[in-house]
Amino acid sequence: MQIERTDVPGVLIITPPRYADERGFFSESWSYKRLAEHGVDIDFVQDNHSFSHAKNTLRGLHMQVPPHAQDKLVRCGRGRLFDVAVDIRKGSPTFGRWFGTELSFENGKQLLVPKGCLHGFVTREPDTDIVYKCSGYFAPDCDRSVRFDDPAFAIDWALDGDPVLSDKDAAAPRLSEIDNPFAFEVSA
Repeated sequence: MQIERTDVPGVLIITPPRYADERGFFSESWSYKRLAEHGVDIDFVQDNHSFSHAKNTLRGLHMQVPPHAQDKLVRCGRGRLFDVAVDIRKGSPTFGRWFGTELSFENGKQLLVPKGCLHGFVTREPDTDIVYKCSGYFAPDCDRSVRFDDPAFAIDWALDGDPVLSDKDAAAPRLSEIDNPFAFEVSA
């Protein structure tokens, strides 16, 4: 399992190996043991599947606040997407910085988004499947959104048309307009 650190602490690109033959391939997409060997000790409790019909479907930026904050491990089951994590942990050396990478069925990459980071993505192709693991159960009372185009982040979504947004995401506030409970914790 290949693990690549990014410039945002805790945000990782994880690429599981694929074992191919004439039938196709096999890949172990997640293994607690293998990730723990690399210092990633997260118990995932829920698997989510998001399907987007249209190219330029933009979902985010989302988070869950404590006591139901979530780590997420995101992968693309079909199609292609640009996946983004934004560090909003107060005191973090990368507060307000975003990291984005392309996830696709072909490249097999996954993005680990830790608690204290906003998460969002935009589809690059129609009929895109996104599958992601969460370390906490969905809790509607802790669900929060922040504008995808918040100027504090200046995320380059590289849209080639108008984004397809939910009403909730279109009406989301800026980060400065909400209570942000996350603080940066230095790991040992």
